[in-house]
Amino acid sequence: MFRKCLASLALGPAVTPLSLNVAIPRITGIIAPAASQLVQRRTVHQLPAQGRPPKILITGGLGQLGIECAKLLRSQYGSQNVILSDIIKPSPAVLENGPYIFADILDFKGLQKIVVDHRIDWLIHFSALLSAVGEQNVPLAVRVNIEGVHNVIELAKQYKLRIFVPSTIGAFGPDSPRNPTPNVTIQRPRTIYGVSKVHAELIGEYYYHKFGLDFRCLRFPGVISSDPPGGGTTDYAVAVFHDALRHGKYTCYLRPDTRLPMMYIEDCLRALLEFMKAPNEQLKRRVYNVTAMSFTPEELVNQLSKHVPNLHVTYKPDSRQLIADAWPEVFDDSDARRDWHWQHKYDLAHLVDFMVKDVQENYINGDNQQQQTLQI
Repeated sequence: MFRKCLASLALGPAVTPLSLNVAIPRITGIIAPAASQLVQRRTVHQLPAQGRPPKILITGGLGQLGIECAKLLRSQYGSQNVILSDIIKPSPAVLENGPYIFADILDFKGLQKIVVDHRIDWLIHFSALLSAVGEQNVPLAVRVNIEGVHNVIELAKQYKLRIFVPSTIGAFGPDSPRNPTPNVTIQRPRTIYGVSKVHAELIGEYYYHKFGLDFRCLRFPGVISSDPPGGGTTDYAVAVFHDALRHGKYTCYLRPDTRLPMMYIEDCLRALLEFMKAPNEQLKRRVYNVTAMSFTPEELVNQLSKHVPNLHVTYKPDSRQLIADAWPEVFDDSDARRDWHWQHKYDLAHLVDFMVKDVQENYINGDNQQQQTLQI
């Protein structure tokens, strides 16, 4: 999966720091320390023991980003220093790639044990229900996306971890400027997914200012990878490749002119790694927009038609159209480009080229071989 492009993601040899999908999460009480115990912001860099690379825990690790994130971090810090976790049984391929453990983000004591036993320094928190799935089960989304964040934020404060929590274009709403959407603006999302992400941004910033927690957050656009769709509103941009290459047709649930920010997974993971490695003094804020491009379903289909000439796409907007209509059309990530020198590599043409190759090699060809074996 994800080809060999991880090699191009490696940012040089592994470095030694000088000082960092769906889990069914129980919230524990949070005890505030006395004012004299508060950590100053200048000391947010919590460093592993000198000469030791960071030990990293990834929660919700079997979702869209976790497995490939683990591969990238292992290429930087060593296989045994990056622990993938979830509540789902992993495949043999996941187990072969490096350490995997069970971790329920609602079990606070269980998380404490993991951090202590494995000497964790960085926590990357991917556990979440995505936008469309969250609307179908709001109570579960509240538990996973809000209570789960409470647990990992408090855990990071207690054990002085560097913590990364991804946010999303879904953290904005219909009252936000859409083209472009700046880093700091009004946020009034109308999905539980968006509400939970705004909550995560704010509580993370609060813990940074109050306790000196090294909290880091990137607002990602739609992330496109060859993995099958996972329930997000932007997942049409993944599903179209699978359907087009299998059947030569696709029914899109958004209007053809629905413009949304997007990013290829390689750019997404590289942004995460660069952000996590950035010196704290470079960061002017704790939450940044990042993006690579913006396109509509029609523009994507036109580019994909160069690879699938007889591609037939119909448009039947459903409830996801209402979600997309409240989201940014163009993301302003100039703060990230200025502060820690973020630069994307993939535009629409390159994204389509790589996605066609990925889906064909990893899914279509594999399905055909399996079908032939069954027939034999």
